[in-house]
Amino acid sequence: MMRSLWTAASGMLAQQTNLDTISNNLSNINTMGYKTETTEFKSLLYQTIQQKTTDSEGNPKPVGAQVGLGVRPCAVTAKFTQGILTATDRSLDFAVEGDGFFQIRLEDGNVAYTRNGAFQFAVGSDGMTLTNSDGNPVLDTNGNPITLEAGTYQTNKVTVDTSGRLMYPDASGNAQYIGYQIGLVQFNNPAGLDKIGGTNFKESAASGVPLSESNGETYSVSKLHQSYLEGSNVQAVDEMVNMIVAQRAYEMNSKAITASDEMMQQANNLRR
Repeated sequence: MMRSLWTAASGMLAQQTNLDTISNNLSNINTMGYKTETTEFKSLLYQTIQQKTTDSEGNPKPVGAQVGLGVRPCAVTAKFTQGILTATDRSLDFAVEGDGFFQIRLEDGNVAYTRNGAFQFAVGSDGMTLTNSDGNPVLDTNGNPITLEAGTYQTNKVTVDTSGRLMYPDASGNAQYIGYQIGLVQFNNPAGLDKIGGTNFKESAASGVPLSESNGETYSVSKLHQSYLEGSNVQAVDEMVNMIVAQRAYEMNSKAITASDEMMQQANNLRR
């Protein structure tokens, strides 16, 4: 009887984690570049309650007698499906159509990867550097910050083509490539990336090394859309359904604990 108590309790704990993931998805439904997450489960060890493989007459049994000991979350997986591209009025907003990630240099010197393309130019001693909203520089195809010389370019006239190349109008008004290209990379297993918050990810052993799109290391090449942002791929209806299912599963596990408690109480009353 105690086995059922612990098994049902593991189910309740697992559904709490499931609800945590669903709540995080719903809270980030308007976060640009956010990717919806799902909780995956796996069963715990099985306990063999009968070792014999034959019946009383020596005939082999077709099945054994094993009882499961519950469930636990084994992974929270992000789904990197394409989000809806939303038009904005900012020339420094960029949306990725495809599997590419922007590269961001963090304060500690490490590189993070994101799908959130809300950028801006920050003025510094070296010139105007393209950064994200936190002030971290966006990297080019060579892994260097994109810094324009101060006084040479007007940022409101800078455009970006679909391959990520920065363009600036010449004397005739024709857009010309000025030698900078926003670097996009892909991963063999993007679901294996480590989440570090702020819609940023870090490379891990599970994700594999970043593959540069500009060097022909990928099978496909993404497209950049200027004055667009990629919305989250969270589907509110699906998350509401998942929340109801998680709530019902939690409720059924709690009823199993109640039933086990009542059965133990009846067993204790037998000696009275």
